[in-house]
Amino acid sequence: MAYKNLEEKLKAAGNTVEMMRNSQIGAYVYPVVAPEFTNWRDEQRAWRETCVLFDQSHHMVNLFVRGKDTVKLLSYLSTNSFKNFTVDKAKQFAPVTPYGHVIGDGILFYLAENEMVYVGRNPAANWIEFHAKTGGFDVETEYDDRSPSRPMGKPVTRSFYRYQIQGPNAEGVIKKLTGGTFPDIKFFNMGYVTMAGRKIRALRHGMAGAPGLEIWGPYAEGDEVRNAILEAGKDFGIVPVGSRAYATNTLESGWIPSPVPAIYTGDKLKAYREWLPATSYEAVAALGGSFVSKNIEDYYTTPYELGYNSFTKFDHDFIGSDALKAMEGKNHRKKVTFAWDNDDVNRINASMFAPHGENYKFIDLPLSNYASSSYDTVMAKGGKMVGASMFSGYSFNERKMLSLGWVEGEYAKPGTELTLVWGEENGGTKKTTVERHKQTEIKVVVGPTPYAAEVRTGYEGKWRHQAA
Repeated sequence: MAYKNLEEKLKAAGNTVEMMRNSQIGAYVYPVVAPEFTNWRDEQRAWRETCVLFDQSHHMVNLFVRGKDTVKLLSYLSTNSFKNFTVDKAKQFAPVTPYGHVIGDGILFYLAENEMVYVGRNPAANWIEFHAKTGGFDVETEYDDRSPSRPMGKPVTRSFYRYQIQGPNAEGVIKKLTGGTFPDIKFFNMGYVTMAGRKIRALRHGMAGAPGLEIWGPYAEGDEVRNAILEAGKDFGIVPVGSRAYATNTLESGWIPSPVPAIYTGDKLKAYREWLPATSYEAVAALGGSFVSKNIEDYYTTPYELGYNSFTKFDHDFIGSDALKAMEGKNHRKKVTFAWDNDDVNRINASMFAPHGENYKFIDLPLSNYASSSYDTVMAKGGKMVGASMFSGYSFNERKMLSLGWVEGEYAKPGTELTLVWGEENGGTKKTTVERHKQTEIKVVVGPTPYAAEVRTGYEGKWRHQAA
């Protein structure tokens, strides 16, 4: 049956969790970009040791907002302060519902007077689009959706290419491209650089404690610019990163990219659910993992749990501000990194050679997420649930399976030993990404976030807190 909108689909499903846990959408795909250019191990190693080129041209939405109410609209949706947010700056954008739960996040670029662009996953873009079209704001929007996950051989184009040059040797590559100078752009600010004979917009930030750039321009010029970057980077060990390794960099830098958008319940969000198509990200998203609840609200998160409280400011009126104020001063869950026990991981991998039904859930490498959003139970001794693992994969740099998630505050100290439940109930759900398997337990040790020391002392310390 074809449903008109998300609200109608939810009513027909009866239970939101069951609907999402049995979604047929398949795996979340990072589209178009080749899976590997060399091999994903060396591609991971390069962002720590030499330099990488990330191609971000296809997996994110570009939502442009233009008009005299651009600042008014986006400030009303943003937990961030807009006090010092001016043209040529960028910031993380993480809107919440009226109840204070996170919808999604991405990066907001202030391109020109009365013009901004949000770059990120669909949930936050859809939230902006809804309010732009229904809230009485004097703005226009342009929704440049992500590339199709499965283009099936058909040509794919975008409005813009988007690249990042990152790693310890990024500065040398950029200087060679620009004629010997590194652009005088402050962290998380924008400017222009000249590369391949073209004037290109650039955002400055960095990984592994080293300065880097994100650049973008007309999609038709993308191959020319990419070739120039790779040519200039030959002497600096530059490595193009494929789609297999790309998403795993967040395991080291500590950003959880795919929380469940907290829009499935609440009377204040009914109009939004009626506006969202039955084919929207929110309507087809898959939920995976060992944690099972009949209440979808048990999967919602707050800015405090995802580490966004550092840039949540109450110097302006925004949707959800009253709810977040009421949460202040409470004992909040803490975002952490879980380091998985090597022996348990090897035991699970070895089970792939056991008879059917005796195997554990496959741990895919390097990224081990098999749904749009993941939620694996993390327990203390005695079987009490004290946390959740939400994004997992393997770091060749750390020689560890890692996952990002939250724990109750008393268990957040680095070195705390806990247990993660891996696999789904009753042999697995009906998701297309799930084979028949049995659940098992994995010993995990709580670690800091970001996990990589280079990121904590460089990337994190230099700009992340300043970027709010």
